[in-house]
Amino acid sequence: MAAKVSLLARIRLVLWGLVAVAAVVVGALFLGQMQEAARQGASLPGAARFGGDFELVDQNSKTFSSDSLKGRPYAVFFGFTHCPDICPTTLFEMTRHLEALGPKADRLQVLFITVDPARDTPEQLQQYLSAFDPRIVGLSGSEAQIADVAKKYRIVAEKVVTSDGSYTMNHTATVFLFDGKGALTSTLSWEEDEKTRQAKLQRLVDRG
Repeated sequence: MAAKVSLLARIRLVLWGLVAVAAVVVGALFLGQMQEAARQGASLPGAARFGGDFELVDQNSKTFSSDSLKGRPYAVFFGFTHCPDICPTTLFEMTRHLEALGPKADRLQVLFITVDPARDTPEQLQQYLSAFDPRIVGLSGSEAQIADVAKKYRIVAEKVVTSDGSYTMNHTATVFLFDGKGALTSTLSWEEDEKTRQAKLQRLVDRG
């Protein structure tokens, strides 16, 4: 009897291992497709499953609903105001991109969603974003609300305790670009050159 139990346990471990490997392979293939679609500025089949409905609070303490995004292209970046490098750099780059788009920039909604709602209150976001283009909207909410949005946009965000007893946040450092139908069309990476990122945003606003 004990031998049978042991055998069943080993079988279960093997099966779970196969499931885990399959998940990694599928995830890698899907990520590869997304990156290829991003390079070509095309929509990824199934990309409409990225994102979803949400209701948060902006830097002016006003309710911001995802319903207001319908019918217009938008860019979403997740970060936090205590971020030492990637976040301010990305927001500065987005400010430059909006300036380069000229009047067309008004068609594009840019969202900065915090992954650190405990510290990033509307007041904190307002002060932080004052250094960047005023059209960039900062969003915060409860821990549960932010976790829900992060899940819908498939981003990773985790708290990391620092040596001084404080903490920082590890998070996905990608700007996601959506068309007016709410479908993911492309991404911006901090590793890309400015010309490439600008071309993607130009295609996005032209596409609508």
